[in-house]
Amino acid sequence: MQSKSDHLFSGVDRPEPLHLAIAARIADEIASGRLVPGSKLPSEHEMAAAFNVSRNVIREAIACLRADGVIESRQGLGAFVLDPRERQAIRIHSEALENEDKLKSLFELRGLLEVLAAELAASRRTEEQLAAIGSALAHMAGDEKLTFAGVDADLDFHHRIAEATSNEYIIEFLNFMGQRIRQTIFTARAAHDVDAIVETTIAEHRAIFEAITAQDVAAAGKAMRKHIDGAARRLGLSNSAK
Repeated sequence: MQSKSDHLFSGVDRPEPLHLAIAARIADEIASGRLVPGSKLPSEHEMAAAFNVSRNVIREAIACLRADGVIESRQGLGAFVLDPRERQAIRIHSEALENEDKLKSLFELRGLLEVLAAELAASRRTEEQLAAIGSALAHMAGDEKLTFAGVDADLDFHHRIAEATSNEYIIEFLNFMGQRIRQTIFTARAAHDVDAIVETTIAEHRAIFEAITAQDVAAAGKAMRKHIDGAARRLGLSNSAK
């Protein structure tokens, strides 16, 4: 008689680190619906045999999934798949950004949060926070604007705006999202004339900064919306951020 794990899992190649590869395989089974919310994972022993690894590796993989909020461990009972509505963590895999629909969804969310962040920053920013936003813009428009440092400055600009909201949850979530946006910046630069796209982006950021400087809430939101819409268009996602 075959065990449940025989139907779900099979041996994997041995890239390092193994536990991350296994965690990804289990997460794929959950995402595909083969492991539904509330279902119990096979035992450590069963999964160790199915993946042809030690139980310690399985424990590390389970720990990763638990930290990501995908599963929960119940003492004496085992590990169970959490309902997405109950999960306490969010993951956006870089591979997901290659899917147009998922990328559109990300930009829709980005539009909602970043426009609000710009408006709150215009209303709440301190002089120190404004100086930090301005410094990021200066670095973004400086000698290294066409390099990786220019991209870092772009992300820092948005991070500084998030800080100026004085809302810890907005700061945390936009910081998380910013690392996923990094990939889209490189994609846009690769698809267009780099000099032109960088100058356009700098102009969009400068308009946001000027509105925040003037503490013009409506103008800050409008300028950020224009930037998000422009970023979407540069990725061929013209309907994603509206």
